[in-house]
Amino acid sequence: MPAADDPLLFAPDDSQLGSALAGQLKVALAPLESREFEDGEFKLRPLVSVRGRSVFVIQTLASSPSRSTAEGLVRLLFLLFTLRDGGAAQITALVPYLPYARKDRRTQPRDPIHTRYLAQLLEATRLDRLLTLDTHNPAAFDNAFRIGTDHLSALPLFVDHFARRLGTSNLVVVSPDVGGVKRAQIFRELLQVRAAAPVELAFLEKRRSGGTSVTGAVVGQVQDRRVLLIDDLCASGGTLLRAAEALRLAGALTVHAAVTHAPLARGVLALLASQHIADITLTDSVGAGLLPDEAVRSARVNVLPIAPLLATAIDRLRRGLPLSELLAHWPPEPL
Repeated sequence: MPAADDPLLFAPDDSQLGSALAGQLKVALAPLESREFEDGEFKLRPLVSVRGRSVFVIQTLASSPSRSTAEGLVRLLFLLFTLRDGGAAQITALVPYLPYARKDRRTQPRDPIHTRYLAQLLEATRLDRLLTLDTHNPAAFDNAFRIGTDHLSALPLFVDHFARRLGTSNLVVVSPDVGGVKRAQIFRELLQVRAAAPVELAFLEKRRSGGTSVTGAVVGQVQDRRVLLIDDLCASGGTLLRAAEALRLAGALTVHAAVTHAPLARGVLALLASQHIADITLTDSVGAGLLPDEAVRSARVNVLPIAPLLATAIDRLRRGLPLSELLAHWPPEPL
């Protein structure tokens, strides 16, 4: 039984990510009854009292062979309602991979704005706080929600990984499209601080022709340089594959891909099959169990665990400390 002052941590799907986070926090996952009915309905019931307690729910919303993104979202919403009905004092949802974030504005008449709709659904549960990782458009995320939110970033994890593995000389950070330039700029700045040396920046043009994305010219100098190709999401892998090919044709020595979220196994396998990509660095934000066996076994794939980052964020939230230091560098200075 958890101590009264310990946070309660629920993982609705009892994922590897939930277990890893519980291990970092040195708590046991709070017990949860999960029943599936014949017609596809379900029931989630906490098996310990949540009244007056601080509660955290960890739920990645990537689809899996057993559960779609939409079903995972409904399960999360119903559990949050249940916890509030049970008298929880403070409810924080940890959703490392936040779906429906790519449609964040209208580009055609009658377009939906999924980011806002998702925010309204989560707010309806009377959730106190939402914590996520590298959402697709941070500005749209900030504007959509009317509850407390924290947007963590995996960029410091990538900086630490590449600085130790590749060193810091002859590097250029590249965004695969104009929309990701701000992310690439932040990554470059963090890497420059770590390296105490200049790191260059470049990006690729991307336009649509007949509904298909087409990668255009490389903007910036990549010839005879080692490229760090950074993006928040790899679904099918098409954008990164086209970018890597263009970078190699422009004279890049090697292309190292770094992606926070990889919700589809076929996207990782497509990158792994490419002769233009030297290696792939991912986080386990969608749950390590979703990675294909070929990727797990490959020496070209590096998986960075996010549980230490989430645990540190939870610890700082409970202490009333800001999370901004977690963007500055990793690991953070001891408290």
